[in-house]
Amino acid sequence: MLLPTGYYLLGGAIAVALSFVVLFFVDPRSLDRLARVRATVFRPPVDGKLVSSSVSFLVLAGLVAAGFQGSRDPLSNPLPLVVWTVLWVGIVLLQGVAGNLWRWINPWYGPWRLFVLAAGRGTDRWLDYPKALSLWPAFVGLSLLAWFELIYPAPDDPARLAAVVAVYWAATFVLMVLFGFDRWSRDGEFLTVFMGMISRIGMLATQRLPGSAELRLNLPGARLADQPSLPIAGTAFLLLALASVSFDGLMRTFVWLGLVGINPLEFPGRSAVMKANTVGLWTTFCVLGAVFLLAVAAGERLAGRRASALEAAGALVWSIMPIALAYHFSHYLTSLLVNGQYALSAISDPFANGLNLFGTARHHVSAGAVLGAESAWVIWNLQATAIIAGHVLAVVSAHLIAWRRHGSARLATISQLPLAVLMVAYTVFGLWLLSTPTGY
Repeated sequence: MLLPTGYYLLGGAIAVALSFVVLFFVDPRSLDRLARVRATVFRPPVDGKLVSSSVSFLVLAGLVAAGFQGSRDPLSNPLPLVVWTVLWVGIVLLQGVAGNLWRWINPWYGPWRLFVLAAGRGTDRWLDYPKALSLWPAFVGLSLLAWFELIYPAPDDPARLAAVVAVYWAATFVLMVLFGFDRWSRDGEFLTVFMGMISRIGMLATQRLPGSAELRLNLPGARLADQPSLPIAGTAFLLLALASVSFDGLMRTFVWLGLVGINPLEFPGRSAVMKANTVGLWTTFCVLGAVFLLAVAAGERLAGRRASALEAAGALVWSIMPIALAYHFSHYLTSLLVNGQYALSAISDPFANGLNLFGTARHHVSAGAVLGAESAWVIWNLQATAIIAGHVLAVVSAHLIAWRRHGSARLATISQLPLAVLMVAYTVFGLWLLSTPTGY
C-alpha cells in the first residue's frame, strides 16, 4: 500500500517501548488491584451446556454432510467458510474479547454426556490420563492444523475438509470416552485448549459457585496474571500459535518467495512450496521459541533469580496471548470481512439445491469493503492499532506477572528488559508483515 509505513513502524515501536518505560513509574500494586476487580453480571438459572453442545454437534454434522454432498466451490459450500472464517476467525476473536463462548458450543460435550448416561457407568472415564503426556497431544493437534491450513495445497476443498473434520471428531470422541471429557479437553484436544487460553484475555468469565455459577466482568487481560505456570508443552503450544500466524504472513511475502526461489502461481502451484514452507513453519517456531526463552532467562539472570528459566517462561508466556490475538485479528481481518459474507449466503443453501433457509442465499457479496484507498486506510489503521494495543497489553501483563513472581517493582522491571526489547522488535516485524507486498 502506498502509505507511510515507516512512520507506523517507528510509531508502533515507540508506543510499546514507552509503555514499558511508563510502567517503571507506576506502582504495581495499583495494577494488581485493577486486575483483581470483578463485577457480577448475570447468574444463569440453569447450565444449558448439554443442549447447546448437542445442537452444535447437529450443526457440525449437517456441515460435514454439506461438505461431502454440496458445492465443490469453497466459496459456495458452508463447511470451509464456517471452519476457516466463522470458527477459526470469528469465534476465536469473540473468545478473546468476551470470554469462553466455546464452553457452550463445544460439539463433543453433549454427545459424550449422553453416551456416558446411556452406558450407565459409575465413572465418566475408562482410563487414567498419563501425566507424562501433559499438553503434548494438544501441541501435536495444533501442529497438524497449522500444517493443514498453511502448507497443504487445498485446505478449503469441501470434501477433503469434511473427511478431516469427521475423522478428527470421531477420534476425539473416542479419546474423551477413554480418558474423560474434562481431562482430554484440558490436555489433549487442541481446539478446546486454544479456545480456553484465548478466553483468558476476555472480559467475561464464569465463576463456579456451590450449586450454581455466575458471569463476572473484568478488565481485558486481567486474568492472565492469575494463571499458573504452564509446563513446557503448554509454553510450546502458545508459542506455536503465535509462530504459525506470523509465518502465514511471512510465507506470502516476496522476501520469502525470493528466498525459496519458487513461484507458487506457476505450475505445479502451491504443492511446489510444501517442503520449503514446512521447513519455514518449524523454523519460525524454533526461532521464536529460542528467542523467547533466551529473553526470559536473561531477565531472570539480571534480576538475580536462580529459578528455572522454563518455569519462568511458563508463567510469562501468558503475556503473549494479547499479541497472538492481535495478530489473529490483523491477519484475518480482510478474510473475515469478505468470506463472512460468503458464509452468510452459503449457510442458507448448504447443498446448493436452491434452498433459502435464512433468507440470505442470494445475498450480494460486496468485496468493496476491502478495496480502494479509503478502505485500505481504515483496514491498515485497524490492524496497526490492534497490534500496538496487543503488545502494550502484553507488556503490562508481563510486568504484573513479573511483579507477582519477584515481589519487587525494581526487580520486575529489570527482569522485563530483555522481554520488552523482544516485544518492540516483534511489533516492528508484525507491522512490516501487514504492510509489505505479497505474492499471493
